[in-house]
Parts: sequence; C-alpha cells; structure tokens
Amino acid sequence: MADSQPPPKTNSSPRTFEIRANPGEMIKPAELIDITGTHDLTYTARQMFNRLIAHAHGPDMAKTGYRWTIPLSELRGNHKGNERIQEALLALMRVVVTSHHPDGRTTTNVRLLGDNIVDWEKGTLTFELSGKLVELMRDSTIFGKLELRTMTAFTSKYALALYEMVARRARLNFVFSEEFELEKFRKLLGVPKGKLKPFGNFNKYAIQQALTEINGLSSFGVKVEPIKKGRRVTGVKVAWWWKEPHELAEVDAELKRHSAGRKARISGEVDEIQPAEPERIPEDSVKARYAALRAKQKDHMTK
Repeated sequence: MADSQPPPKTNSSPRTFEIRANPGEMIKPAELIDITGTHDLTYTARQMFNRLIAHAHGPDMAKTGYRWTIPLSELRGNHKGNERIQEALLALMRVVVTSHHPDGRTTTNVRLLGDNIVDWEKGTLTFELSGKLVELMRDSTIFGKLELRTMTAFTSKYALALYEMVARRARLNFVFSEEFELEKFRKLLGVPKGKLKPFGNFNKYAIQQALTEINGLSSFGVKVEPIKKGRRVTGVKVAWWWKEPHELAEVDAELKRHSAGRKARISGEVDEIQPAEPERIPEDSVKARYAALRAKQKDHMTK
C-alpha cells in the first residue's frame, strides 16, 4: 500500500511516529501544530484532521501513498449526520498551510489531506495524507501529547489551536513561557483575514474565549499577556503551568458533566443557588385559615 519506506534513522531521538500514545491521548508532530494558513478551516475541519492524524499514527505514517480506512462515526463528533463531513474533507484538501519547523529556520508549504474515498453506504472513509506532509512527519522528533476528551470538549477553534501550541511546549524542561509577534500569533490561532483587527477585539473574542476553555478543561493553565511598544500592542507572552491535583480533579469532574451550562460554569458565571427562606405566615392568618377549614368540614358533614 506504499511506494516508499522510511529512511534509516540518523539521530538518537525517536521519531514522532514511533512514540506510542497513552490511552486517551494522541501524538501530533510539532510541524503540524505550529502552522499558519488555517484561517479558512472551521472548527469541524480542525477536529476532523486531528482524528485522522490520531487514526494514522504509527509506522505506516512514514510511508508515502499509504491509505487508512476509518468509520465515519468517528468523524462526526457531536453531530449525528454526515452533512459536515464532505465539507470538512474538501476544505482539508484545498487548504495549503505553512509549517514552521521547530528549528526556527525552516518553513514548508503543504496540503493537509490527499485523495480520499467516502463510502456513504458502508459508512467509511479511506484516505491518504499528502506526500509532503508524510515527509514532514517522517522526520519529526518533536511532538505534542493532546488529551482527546479535552479537545473534543472545546467549542472554539481558537481554544483548540492555542491548546495544541501549549501542549507541544509544556513538557519542555525549564521553559514556561514564549513570546510571539502579534501578527504571527493571530495566524497561529487561525484568525480569518480582515477579522478581529483591533487588539481589543482579538483579545475579547479569540484569546479570552480560548483561555476560558483551556483553563477550565485541560491539565495545564495558560495566561496570555500583551507586549507593548509605547501604547501599541506588538506581541503577546504566553505562559503555562501544570495544575495541582485538586485542580485536575475539578477538570475531570467538569469533563464528566453534560456540556449544557458548561460555558457558565468554567467562566465562573454560575452563582450558587441559596435555599429559599421558608414562607412565614402571620399567626392571625393561620388561625383564620384553620377556622375556615373547620367550618368547611362541618358543612360537608351536615349534607
């Protein structure tokens, strides 16, 4: 099923496709996390691509032209129908993204998805990854470990993008923050061209919404601070930390709850409901009600 085999390994670090994912996790190469050009991809398409990468993970990922088959049920997410699948597949085939390599000196322009066949009757998708994408993953040695249930609980594509960026950096030794130029950060989050241009809007509708979901649903906390030159915001500083055991327990409990009302819960907008004070009825009113009840009973007995 493949016309190329992975070359001999030339360094001591294991390659990404050789890393085994723990239960409930997926392994994603860093070259597929720090990418720009995703502004035309919807939240659905981003989630679908992650499911395809998770399904393909392993030695076959290094073989050009290899094909995998996955049930459509695994691609629907929270939707029961197939109406969004075709749209997302075509978007993944059309978009050309720029991968920013971990070495900081190399970029590669690449399509995310190759040819694919959807069998609507059998309910399966047979797909292959683009050849240039396979080359990227074949040589990758840096990756992010992503928690599947956390990612599927997100509702914002900005939360998904920022979560992946931090997950790929959070396990680095003695590194707890990184600075980004503002325009590059916008592109890494996938903000559509011409949208959210003022930093205030970008911060309110993209950054803060992403932080609310990440801080409420993931195993690490994240903070984003503006970097200013004079009065103008020129970049951001992203900082992260691993949560304490009691915080992880709260995350686990929230992920087990129904998604209804989640936004209010994780944003702290839910007020604790206090028990209502028992109604106090005046003593004269109690006596009057009792007298009326006794009179009604006597009247009923005499009929």
